[in-house]
Amino acid sequence: MQPNLASTDQSESEGVAEAGANRSRFSFKQTAALWLISWAGYLAIRIIGPTLRSSFTYEPGTENEPQTRPAIYCFWHRCVFAAGYMFRGHGIRVLTSRSYDGEYIARIIERLGFRAVRGSSSRGAVQSLRELQRELEQGEFVAFTIDGPRGPRYVAKPGPIHLAQVTGAPIFCFYVAAERAWVLKSWDAFMIPKPFSRVRCYVRSPISVAADADHDQSLARMQHELEEARGRAEAFFESSKSG
Repeated sequence: MQPNLASTDQSESEGVAEAGANRSRFSFKQTAALWLISWAGYLAIRIIGPTLRSSFTYEPGTENEPQTRPAIYCFWHRCVFAAGYMFRGHGIRVLTSRSYDGEYIARIIERLGFRAVRGSSSRGAVQSLRELQRELEQGEFVAFTIDGPRGPRYVAKPGPIHLAQVTGAPIFCFYVAAERAWVLKSWDAFMIPKPFSRVRCYVRSPISVAADADHDQSLARMQHELEEARGRAEAFFESSKSG
């Protein structure tokens, strides 16, 4: 049985009010820190991003990305920095948690031209997927940092499979590797590419998930595609160094 992700009649004003309520629960100190962190993160991306030498590898069926509408994008959390710059300005909807960490990430990506769709801890994961389903039904594309918000690293969560089954939208798995990067000591080994380094985005061929597809097999396939994207993107720089 698939979860009932049918669209609800929830109004736009209710969503805005809920986002405001989420912000109001932070203390003054947290609010000030959110302002500082979100602006620092945004400026870092805007300063480092233009110096990067970016390139893409597209497998068959992905040559026109990101243009397929609707579509679901999946990638590992650690390459958010580079992906945020490379896919900026396309209006991609990104699911972010209502946690403190999720709030500053939402503020950063919205300044880059994404739209944050905040998950609701009070209503659970199904409500969050309903919100993303509505976006897909309106012809938008959505993205998941698929092992976020807190891991385990490189373990895919099933949300995109549910959405693909009920909407028919294809899933695109990709990864962005950096030639030289600072790697943080965080759960995701977060990467910040060093200025003027090369970055390579590898986009795998799209996955179609039929409404009656086996859930576990589909999730395993998506996990495989994510791992292949990472391996092939990273291999590009490994082969360059060895050569």
